[in-house]
Amino acid sequence: MSKYQKQLHDIRKPLNTISMQAELIRMLSEKLASQGDDIERLDASALKIIASAKDCSQQLQDLFEEIENDQSNQPD
Repeated sequence: MSKYQKQLHDIRKPLNTISMQAELIRMLSEKLASQGDDIERLDASALKIIASAKDCSQQLQDLFEEIENDQSNQPD
C-alpha cells in the first residue's frame, strides 16, 4: 500500500464516524418529531453533515483513482 493509499484510508475513518453520528442524530430527531417536538433544524443539520461527509468521501475516491492512474503510468 502506497503512502497515499494509507493516507486516504486514514482520512476515510473519521468521515465514516461523522456520517454514522449524523445518521444517529437524524434517527433521534425523527423519534422526537413523532412525539410532537419541533426539531427541523436538528434534522437539517444532520442532513448537511451526511451530505458533506459523502461529498468528501467521493473526492477522496477520485483522488485515490488519480493517484493509482499516475502510478500505473510511471515507467518501471
